[in-house]
Amino acid sequence: MTRFQDVTGTAFIVAEHRAHENTEANPLYVDRIVPLFLDERTRQAADAISADFPAVERSIRLRTRYFDDKLDEQLSRGCQQVVILGAGLDTRAVRKQSPGVAYFEIDDLRILSFKKARLAENGINAKITFVPGDYVTDDFLRLLEANGFRFELPAYFIWEGNTMYLTGASVRKVLADIRKCVGQFNISFDYMAEEVIAHTTGDQRISNFVARFAAMGAPWRFGINDLATLAEETAMTVVDKLKTAELHRTYWPSLPLGSIFQDYYSLCTLRPKD
Repeated sequence: MTRFQDVTGTAFIVAEHRAHENTEANPLYVDRIVPLFLDERTRQAADAISADFPAVERSIRLRTRYFDDKLDEQLSRGCQQVVILGAGLDTRAVRKQSPGVAYFEIDDLRILSFKKARLAENGINAKITFVPGDYVTDDFLRLLEANGFRFELPAYFIWEGNTMYLTGASVRKVLADIRKCVGQFNISFDYMAEEVIAHTTGDQRISNFVARFAAMGAPWRFGINDLATLAEETAMTVVDKLKTAELHRTYWPSLPLGSIFQDYYSLCTLRPKD
């Protein structure tokens, strides 16, 4: 098996949590690809960061279902290009292959190389355009264009598990740049409330969890309490927004929330303002 030196990174922890849904009797989704990236080391890393805080793993599973559903919706509406920003170990480009649809994944060269190698080792030859780079500091739209992305074709951007690690200025710039260059698109992303970032939720377990991520070199920096204003600032319209708590009540009505965390963690989809 191709090895990756640092399996404690957020991509592997999230992938471990996502993979657990496969064992459920009535899973929200089935992801037979993600286990290819995991081993005992990644399991231990994931357990160390969130074993005593199940609300986080549940939220990751719920957000996976949300993004899957949104992608299916976009594909059914004729989307021809799917861009996954900060792709990590996302598997949708394999699981959701569709005729005439081009997938682009942007992330660090090391994680993309690891991913590509593991897929190849398992005989998976999905058509994915891997674009090495930092979408925050590089001109990612020009990188996309250089790799075959066409600004005039309808596109869908998946921005999962990223915004909380960035600055507000970076989040606004990514949104504004896409709005400026791409003619027809939707973008879906998840975000934390400002109280989570500021450690003011009143729940010490949430603050402890955030501190663990900071200790591993992945601090959460940015929260959103006013999505409408963010959309207005970047010339966009909110298509939908919901808390993971709402999804929890929809899919697991008999399972208690167990934490207020899911009331501070949201998902949304934006589109260009008319």
